[in-house]
Amino acid sequence: MKNKIALKELSDKELQERLEAEKIQIVKMKINHAVSPLENPNILRTSRRNIARMNTEIRQRQLNSENVKKETNSNLQ
Repeated sequence: MKNKIALKELSDKELQERLEAEKIQIVKMKINHAVSPLENPNILRTSRRNIARMNTEIRQRQLNSENVKKETNSNLQ
């Protein structure tokens, strides 16, 4: 739950950077897991879910900005 709150506080650029870093990290972990098993394979699941949370936050921000644009356009008319 702490992670979810922290994502809302990040700027768009920081969120994108974290998303890219997390994607790179999960690819490396998958390769390492294929070669030799990870001590805790649940880390892969946690990482996937963090990526999904970040994508969700990015999409929510996009939708909010689109709604604001629509509202300002309708108010101008």
